Amino acid sequence: MMSATSTLALTHFVTLADSFDKDKVTPGVLGFIVFAVIGGAVWLLMKSMNKHMKKVDFEEQPKGGEAGGTASAAQAPEPKTG
Repeated sequence: MMSATSTLALTHFVTLADSFDKDKVTPGVLGFIVFAVIGGAVWLLMKSMNKHMKKVDFEEQPKGGEAGGTASAAQAPEPKTG
């Protein structure tokens, strides 16, 4: 025989089940797995990018001063057109 509290609890669950829309699409477990894989891939890409960016040695002007920069630009080959 069921007690009053268990009967009350079951009636609350039944009303929750009735209010659930069976036509509503939810992502479910597959959606979570896909989202987790995409998140992990983004994390790995960011980690790799950070490692590569630490290797970059950017200098705004070469060590020779401004004269070295203009000389190297003057010696650069002309781009081919057509």
